[in-house]
Amino acid sequence: MSDLNQPEIQQNYVRMQNELQSLASKIGELESEAEEHTLVLGTLEEALAEDPNRKCFRLIGGVLTERTVKEVVPALKTNRDGIAKVISTLGSQYKTKEEEFDKFKRDYGIRPVSSVS
Repeated sequence: MSDLNQPEIQQNYVRMQNELQSLASKIGELESEAEEHTLVLGTLEEALAEDPNRKCFRLIGGVLTERTVKEVVPALKTNRDGIAKVISTLGSQYKTKEEEFDKFKRDYGIRPVSSVS
């Protein structure tokens, strides 16, 4: 434990707390995006089985592009899998930062303040 003064301890506490909140928020966003990909893929899998050359539209960088179902499905699967990998990586980072935060709180004797009614 290094010798930090009270303001430095508070700054580190707030910084670590903000980092955890930021990671949790990003994980939530990506999980939502992965769910959207899964829903779209569920719909497109049916279309792929019936008519692989059926037209579909995909939004890429704010531009709506016309493709066929057979072109879009593999790209969506790749994107969904990539998102899942990022979620896994961020989850590991979150766990590591959470352990560091818990150690910091133990080292400096930081405990939640209980509210008295």
